[in-house]
Amino acid sequence: MIQQLIGKQIRDLLAKIPVRVPADISAISVTGITADSRQVLSGMLFVAIRGESSDGHQYIQEAVRKGCVAVVAESSADKELDVPLIEVSDTRAAMGHIAAAFYDYPASEMVMVGITGTNGKTTSSYILEQLIAAGGGVPAVIGTINIRYLDVSMDSTLTTPEPLDIQKQLRIMADRGVTHVVMEVSSHGIAQGRVNAMQFDVALFTNLSRDHLDFHGSMDNYFAAKQRLFVDHMKKTGKAVVVVGKPSRQHEVSWGRKLADFLSVETDLQVITCGIEDGDVKAEKYTFSLAGICAEITANDSVFEIEIPLVGAFNLENVLGCIACGLVLGYTTDAMTAALKVLKGVPGRLERITVGTEENGEGVIHVFVDYAHTPEALSHVLQAIKDLQPLRLVVVFGCGGDRDKGKRPLMGEAAGKLADVCLLTSDNPRSELPSQILTEIEKGLQGISVTKIDSEELRENPQLKGYDIIESRRKAIQRAIETSRPGDVILICGKGHESYQIDRSGRIFFDDRQEAREQLERNRQAA
Repeated sequence: MIQQLIGKQIRDLLAKIPVRVPADISAISVTGITADSRQVLSGMLFVAIRGESSDGHQYIQEAVRKGCVAVVAESSADKELDVPLIEVSDTRAAMGHIAAAFYDYPASEMVMVGITGTNGKTTSSYILEQLIAAGGGVPAVIGTINIRYLDVSMDSTLTTPEPLDIQKQLRIMADRGVTHVVMEVSSHGIAQGRVNAMQFDVALFTNLSRDHLDFHGSMDNYFAAKQRLFVDHMKKTGKAVVVVGKPSRQHEVSWGRKLADFLSVETDLQVITCGIEDGDVKAEKYTFSLAGICAEITANDSVFEIEIPLVGAFNLENVLGCIACGLVLGYTTDAMTAALKVLKGVPGRLERITVGTEENGEGVIHVFVDYAHTPEALSHVLQAIKDLQPLRLVVVFGCGGDRDKGKRPLMGEAAGKLADVCLLTSDNPRSELPSQILTEIEKGLQGISVTKIDSEELRENPQLKGYDIIESRRKAIQRAIETSRPGDVILICGKGHESYQIDRSGRIFFDDRQEAREQLERNRQAA
């Protein structure tokens, strides 16, 4: 099918964009689309997009020299060209429509499920993928960790890829028989038009907490971006599944409840709420352990029990959202219950790191790697473990550079309130000095009077509590594990599935899971 798409006419590509295409160019045939002048080949349409570090309008002449047949640009573009120039108000927004048209709107051929929220998108995508497969569907996932379907798996660079990449993959998926696509839809992806021209059958809202304020500016703007998935990108028959959750502060309505109330009044969507002890789909009886979750679920007139090998209340909320999605997709509770019992874990999401036969052993050091990189996510994962009453709770974490600086002391405060020992370390410092980032995190710990300690002393004094700063992430992980005792739980947070670290020198290989596994093995051999 991809080969059959060559030769699209400009009028077809721009049909759903508010722009007048002159009759004398409307039938020009286009063999491909690109926003990168370096990739232009003869016969292509070049779309000039303004990016954060460069402006595609500066490369229009280069694209023309390489053989593009037309240019889509904003009104400020140079009009002295040897090929037709089509002016639009926002090329980034237009690209989503152009890409979808070029690939014959593949999303319309499959059931589309979108997931948005600060935390829980990736975990929910993995759960839904397994529920869809158990229900007889052929699922595909587009998300933070990778793009995967059937025998294909490729790494992702963005949670929600650029429009051309999304539409090309959707076309291939549809042609290969995929029936359902589960897509993580980020606030950046919505704001930058990456899902334009796509209409979802089901959309799931997981939660909202502080993140990406360097991009959105405020929580209200951040919420508005998430809300657009439900307002602008749903089919008329679409279903909105909202995890109502609990408010982060007293006397405050949860963002999930705000969204559910808004959608119920302002749209014609069917709204299904879910949560622990609250919602159309809810868990009223539940128990948590390091082995997983057992819960009694009430949904409509049905009551059924589930067992899932995931840890913590936040994961129960993720599962409730996925059960609600499964119900509106038509799956039976029996099929979902069976699938949840053998659920495969999510890479880097409270992923248990084991060596040898220790996985379910008594009296071992429990090590988990998690992607938590926001104050609320860190609080949730720490609280989930603390509720299980470990002998001691140790957390290793940092904050990314060139990102929202305001959350750094909040991360320190969250860790200091819940962990017995906090080891502050580098995350992805990018262009910033790691020491400066760590100083800003430290302020949150100092603000709640957590004691600064020398973590070396944990070897001789296991009762010691407080925080230490170890700039090297490798050394921080080693210190946490080599100074722990059987019964302790160590959480290594912030990077999860990532296998790299970014600093001023660029990207280097680094995998928290590998580092933890190697140190556990050294401990085992030394025992």
